Amino acid sequence: MPKLLIVDDQRNMRTTLAMMLRSGGGFEVDEAADGQEGCERGATGAYDVVLTDLRMGVKDGMDVLRAVKGAHPLTEVVVMTAYGTIESAVEAMRLGAFDYIQKPFTEEELLVKVSKALESRRLTGEVAFLASEFRDRYKFENIIGRSGAVREVLGRIVRIAPTDATVLITGESGTGKELVAKALHANSRRASRPFVPVNCAAVTETLLESELFGHARGAFTGAISARKGLLEEADGGTFFFDEIAETPLAFQAKLLRAIQEKEIRRVGENKAIQVDVRIIAATNQDLLISVAEKRFRQDLYYRLNVARFQLPPLRDRREDLPDLTDHFLAKYNKKMGVSAKLHEGVLEALARYDFPGNVRELEHMFEQAVALIQNGVITADDLLPASSPQAPRSEGGRTLASQVDDAERIAIESALRTSEGSREKAADLLAISPTTLWRKMTRLGITFDTRPPGV
Repeated sequence: MPKLLIVDDQRNMRTTLAMMLRSGGGFEVDEAADGQEGCERGATGAYDVVLTDLRMGVKDGMDVLRAVKGAHPLTEVVVMTAYGTIESAVEAMRLGAFDYIQKPFTEEELLVKVSKALESRRLTGEVAFLASEFRDRYKFENIIGRSGAVREVLGRIVRIAPTDATVLITGESGTGKELVAKALHANSRRASRPFVPVNCAAVTETLLESELFGHARGAFTGAISARKGLLEEADGGTFFFDEIAETPLAFQAKLLRAIQEKEIRRVGENKAIQVDVRIIAATNQDLLISVAEKRFRQDLYYRLNVARFQLPPLRDRREDLPDLTDHFLAKYNKKMGVSAKLHEGVLEALARYDFPGNVRELEHMFEQAVALIQNGVITADDLLPASSPQAPRSEGGRTLASQVDDAERIAIESALRTSEGSREKAADLLAISPTTLWRKMTRLGITFDTRPPGV
């Protein structure tokens, strides 16, 4: 739903305009009582259109216009003028206002102006998403693509980043959840402070609380000195919980309190420590299913699910493949000092592949192919798994990826036989976590007990 801001120091006028826009256009509308508030709220980037009066107190409509366009050029501004201020309205348009509307005006005139401003913002935004200066401004250099799904994600980043809203990012592994989290941080007021990520699946349950909250000296065996937790290290910045669904229930209760109260307690201490962090969490699981199965706290789910990003898998945005392949080919050509090129027909072969590992898998394909290239030309055989029915194969040829898969399959099946089917014991033998083992088994089609850990 388009979001609008009305800036006017006359309360009756603000109330009337808000009613017109809510009832007549179905818009979400906020109000600012003067120019100062209008400058502050308009500059957050949370609005598609700002409707401001020109004549106000210390801060007038021109100040609001400069604040909004200076911070977020895509936000459209419509100025409201009284009789005798047309020259000022024209000057406002020269400075970047979309249009002006002269008082008194009808509801129909207002809705027409706002609708045109919204359409302009939409069209300008679609062009700007593809412009290099826009990507540089918002740190989007690693979020590649021009599909509708990518444009929607980028638009939501621009709108949500300036706020302090807690964010939940969902999507399959390899879809770019951490890239979105970093872009949110880079465009927030916390950008100059730390961005601290932690992969919850990679930290053992016994160490998770100490790692995040810190510990006092002597809190447990080996705690020879007090230590700050990662949440303390992120004070003033952003904390990114990757794979949040992998955390144990007992820890989730403590995390919920930390988010709500903005305070933590180090392991072995009773003293509360205030922390100011923005929380971004990500998962490749359906948390509602985890809630139903009592593996994830419902109250924590609702606390995290304030602003939601659902990232699409690569197979649902195949139109981005040309941009992605160009990007990864250029990246690894530069890194490895070569000038590899794609063989004719490679893009068509990639378009027929389902990419279970998503964008991460595509990048690893190019990194491997460029590293092993011999004749300067990358073929479909060099990129796609040999076992894939979509992948053309040279006679007798096997890709490195297929050989690695075969080796992993043999090692996992051997470990499972040794541990009599116990995934926990097999994971210990392989020196990986049970979650990592389960994911590899699922990807390789190994039919030993394939239920997720804890189910």
